[in-house]
Amino acid sequence: MANRALFATQMLPATNTLNAEGASAYAFPPKQALAQLAMTGCLNQTFYAGAEAQLDEVLALCFEVPAEFVAKTAIHARERGRMKDMPALLCAWLASFDGERLAQVFARVIDDGRMLRNFVQILRSGAVARKSLGSRPKRLVQQWLEQASDARLIHAMVGQQPSLGDVIKMVHPRASSMERAALYGYLIGKPVDAAKLPEVLLAFERFKQDARAPLPNVPFQLLTAQPLTREHWTAIARQASWTTTRMNLNTFMRHGLFEDRAMVRLVANRLADAASIRKARAFPYQLLTAFQAAQAVPEPIREALRTATELSVANVPTLTGSVAVAVDVSGSMSSPVTGYRKGATTATRCVDVAGLMAAAILARNPGAVVLPFNDRVRPWTREKGVVPTAQSLSALLGGGTAISAPLVELNRLGFAPDNLIVLSDNQSWMDHRQEGATETQRQWNRIRERNPAAKMVCVDLQPYSNTQVGSSRQVLNVGGFSDAVFDVIADFSAGRYGADHWVKQIEEVVV
Repeated sequence: MANRALFATQMLPATNTLNAEGASAYAFPPKQALAQLAMTGCLNQTFYAGAEAQLDEVLALCFEVPAEFVAKTAIHARERGRMKDMPALLCAWLASFDGERLAQVFARVIDDGRMLRNFVQILRSGAVARKSLGSRPKRLVQQWLEQASDARLIHAMVGQQPSLGDVIKMVHPRASSMERAALYGYLIGKPVDAAKLPEVLLAFERFKQDARAPLPNVPFQLLTAQPLTREHWTAIARQASWTTTRMNLNTFMRHGLFEDRAMVRLVANRLADAASIRKARAFPYQLLTAFQAAQAVPEPIREALRTATELSVANVPTLTGSVAVAVDVSGSMSSPVTGYRKGATTATRCVDVAGLMAAAILARNPGAVVLPFNDRVRPWTREKGVVPTAQSLSALLGGGTAISAPLVELNRLGFAPDNLIVLSDNQSWMDHRQEGATETQRQWNRIRERNPAAKMVCVDLQPYSNTQVGSSRQVLNVGGFSDAVFDVIADFSAGRYGADHWVKQIEEVVV
C-alpha cells in the first residue's frame, strides 16, 4: 500500500505569499482580506505594519471587490465590530467612487458625532482621491445635522480637527426653525439670541460665567476647561454614564471623590450593573483596560471591574465537543491592540486580549485545554476567574512565533480536539519552510487524520492579510476583538456555516 502520510503531505496547499516576517503564508482572497483589515485595523502603527501601509492596502482592496461589498463591510465593521476609523474610511472611498452606495449606508455607519467628524476629516485629507466633500457627501452631512436632535448636536460638540462648528461651516445646513438657526450660530461661534438656545446651553454659559451656578448637564469633557471644584467633580460623577465612569476612574480618584465611601459604593454599583454593561455595548477588553489602569482606586471598585468583566463575557458560547485554545504570547503580541497612537495609545496589548478571550472561552467550556505558546508551548497553571486567568497568560509574553507549536504539542499528546481556536496575530516565522505547505498546515493535517470532524478557527487580532492555515471546510479565518467573534466561532463549530461564513455574514447585510 502507498504511504498515506507521504501522499497526504504532497496534497497540502502550497503557500503563495510572505508574511510581515518574510516567512511563508497563505494570502487571503480580496473579500476576506478587506473584512480582516476592516475588523482589526485602527489605522495606527502595529508591531509589523505602519498606518500608511494599512491605508494603502485597504484602498487597493476596495478596487478588487464590488462596491456593494465595500458598503456592506462598512456596516458590518461599525455595527458588529464597533470599529470607528475603518468604517469611516470605507465610506470615504464610496464617496469618491460610488455615491449611491454611500447614500444607502451613510446613516447606519455615520451614527454619531465622532463618526461624522472622522468621515469629514478623512475626505478632506486627500487620502482618498479628493480633498473636498463634493455635492452628495455634503448633502448627506447636511441631512445628518438637520435631522439630529439638539441633544445629539450638543454631545457632538466634543472633539476637534474638525470640530462640529467646522463641519457646520463647511456644509451650511438649513435651519428648520429660529431655534435651530440659533443653535447652529452658537456652534460656529456667532452672536445669537440666547433666548432661542436650548436651556442646557444657557445653563452651560451661566456656569462658564460663574462657577457657583448649578452644574449643567452637558458632556463633562466640555466642563474640564473650567475651574472645577471637588463638589463639581462629585456632581459630574453622579450623573456620568457607565462608559464615562469606566474611562475616568483615575480622574475621579485624583479629585478626591473616592474619599467618600458613598461615592465608592455608587461607582462600584454602577460598574457592576449588568443592564448598564449591555446598554454600553462594552468590549471585555475595555473592562480589562480599565482594570489595568485603575491600580490605585479603592478595592470595591476594582472588584466591581472584575465582576463587570465576568458579566461582559457571559454571552460567550459553549462549544460542542472537546476544545483546545492556543494563545500566542510571543513578542509581537506586545503591540497595543488598537495600534500605537501618539498621546493616546491603549495600555491593552494583543496578548492581553488573547488572554482574555481564552479565559472567557475557558470559563464557558471548563474542560478546554489552553496552550500558551511562542516558539514552543509554555508551562502554565490555570487561575480562578476571568481576569486572573487573562493576566497569568499575558504574563508569559516574550519570544519568537511558531503558530505550529501548539499543534505540534497536541500531536505529541495524541489529542485531536473537535474545536481548535488560535488567538494570535498569525505572523509565524520560527517554523518557516522554504516550500510547500506551512508547518502549521502540516500539523493541522495530522490532527485531522485522527479526527476528521475537527475544526480550526484562527482569530487574527491585527490588520494583516495572510494566515498560516488556508481557509477550507474545516478552517475558518476571522479577524476582530469584539464579542461578535464568539458568535462566529459558535456558528462555525456547530456546522451552521462553512469556512466562508464570515464573508457570507457581510454579504448578507441588507443595504
